[in-house]
Amino acid sequence: MSISSPGSVTVRLAVRLQQHLSRLRFLADDRGDVPGWVLVAVMTAGLVTAIWLIADDRLTSVLDNAISSVSMP
Repeated sequence: MSISSPGSVTVRLAVRLQQHLSRLRFLADDRGDVPGWVLVAVMTAGLVTAIWLIADDRLTSVLDNAISSVSMP
């Protein structure tokens, strides 16, 4: 078992600290995934449009029935 000098321990600790700090900076530099969010927005708009095209007649009739069933005071 060898005994390390205080200077070498300090150097090793400084190196390890620097490594950990660089990892933390890398993790904190999260700007988000812009192309992924654009893809989610476009796909959502596409799904809403497709559902709207399929269910437009039924939704219109439900709304018309609801409005006509409301009586005036």
